[in-house]
Amino acid sequence: MVINDSTVDVREQATLGGGCFWCTEAVFSQLDGVLSVIPGYSGGETADPTYQQVCTGRTGHAEVIQITFDPQRISYEQLLEVFFQTHDPTTLNRQGNDVGTQYRSVVFPHDTRQCELAKRTITALTDSGTWKAPIMTTIEPFREFYPAEDDHRDYFALHGGEPYCRLVIQPKIEKFRRTFSESLKMNPAKKNTAKQ
Repeated sequence: MVINDSTVDVREQATLGGGCFWCTEAVFSQLDGVLSVIPGYSGGETADPTYQQVCTGRTGHAEVIQITFDPQRISYEQLLEVFFQTHDPTTLNRQGNDVGTQYRSVVFPHDTRQCELAKRTITALTDSGTWKAPIMTTIEPFREFYPAEDDHRDYFALHGGEPYCRLVIQPKIEKFRRTFSESLKMNPAKKNTAKQ
């Protein structure tokens, strides 16, 4: 006899780096199906790095976000689509004025399936000519994730009036909301459907 247990935890994780983690956290935290987004560091050799250490570019770590998501509501492929459309994957170790290996475009797959999907996505984007320059995003083995200090969490939500937030993050958020309006947690169409 098979018992359907609806309480089974189906959560998955994704670890992505696309420049400053204040930006990527602000984007991904708005997606329906995303349960949590934690900024942090991954990809380097230094254990328990601090923000100051990572900023030197000498730890090997990238600023990343670790996303916990419900794959029944949003797929890993959809996360990758948002990832590639909300930063510039063609610039080596750079996003805008943020320069250094800590700002590299990188995917840290948690298993072979995620690795294959990341490779397939990069190949499809390359073949489509979406970007005029070659995609520089690397796919690196996931080893360890170190959460960032508390003052880096929910940065845009708490400091939206600061110059970096207004000039860099806010325009990215506005473009993201227009492009992915159907995927937002607070999508008005979903709210109207729920009331019917």
